[in-house]
Amino acid sequence: MPRTPAHTPAVNAVPAVEPTGTALERALGRLPRVVDLLAARAAEHDRDGTFPYQGIEAVHEAGLLTLTVGQRHAGPGAGLADTVRVLARLGRGDASVALLTAHTLLHHAEQARTAPWPAALYRRLLTESRRGPALVGTLRAAPGRPSAVTARRHGDAWHLTGRAAHCPGAEALAWLAVEARTDEPQPRTGLFLVRADSPGLEIDPAADQLGLRAAAGHDVLLTGARVGADAALLPRTAPAGPPLAAAWRQLALAAVLLGTARAALDWSAGRLRGSAAHRRPIGELDARLTGAEELVHGLAARTDADPTAAERAPAVQLLAARTAADTVQQALTLTGSAGLDRRHPLERHLRDTLSLRTQLPAEDAVLDSLGGALLGN
Repeated sequence: MPRTPAHTPAVNAVPAVEPTGTALERALGRLPRVVDLLAARAAEHDRDGTFPYQGIEAVHEAGLLTLTVGQRHAGPGAGLADTVRVLARLGRGDASVALLTAHTLLHHAEQARTAPWPAALYRRLLTESRRGPALVGTLRAAPGRPSAVTARRHGDAWHLTGRAAHCPGAEALAWLAVEARTDEPQPRTGLFLVRADSPGLEIDPAADQLGLRAAAGHDVLLTGARVGADAALLPRTAPAGPPLAAAWRQLALAAVLLGTARAALDWSAGRLRGSAAHRRPIGELDARLTGAEELVHGLAARTDADPTAAERAPAVQLLAARTAADTVQQALTLTGSAGLDRRHPLERHLRDTLSLRTQLPAEDAVLDSLGGALLGN
């Protein structure tokens, strides 16, 4: 079906009156109210598979969707530590909204560091961001697999053809960064910046996933979608020095996972309140989860101060992902059948953590890389 950009005004959105302080402080000050709003609607969107327009609007109105816009663009210029902090809190409210926010924040953060977007296109994105939520998504092939999208040169533009599966937020994105492989004699792989309302771009509303249902991870169909030559980021190469972009992504998504696990543990503790028999196992889960949170938040702060710390991100996100998954599963064991009752949020948190883990590098690949570095092979 053709994509038709949609926008639903917020109801009970964050008030326009702002507290004093910097833009970053104002945004962080609004965070608790936004999280409460997300949590109040998360079950409904999960059950119906409807997109959380109101939640995204609230995140935008609070200034959280543009938190990482660089200071040279008159943005708050949030670093990785503040980004992780925000995403962990949003994950407590609604993992789907937190994931969509993460993807957009990562694009703004990368622009602040290395400016991969052409200046004119990024100015357009910023203008759209002032008018309302301007979500940005990235469509990449699974690790080790070639891109399913082909880019063919036609004069001063590229035409993209192919199908990109499971694009979070597909129905509400403003821009997509699509990984595609050129059909040149020596093919190159890069990212192509595509307006979501471009001719030749359609959404196949086939998503019916186990978790992150509100994220609407539909397939994107490209049939000759035109991209100007200036919007082709070719070739895509790893940044020089520490793997900052990868660290930002891994720690940001790990934060969403940990926030979801924290919400699961909080609900379980409330359900079991007053039970002396559950004090030690709940305390054990809290200790492990707190340790994982400290790892992610601590490494994020270290990376802001010393970019070489980014090299530790793969190991830290792996430990955080394992801890988050184990926390939710153990919480289910402790609460029994009530935890699987769809009237309660715990089973949703379980499904969301399972889906979120697919957004991170595969464990085998991370462990193989870490082991290879130690063994010198």
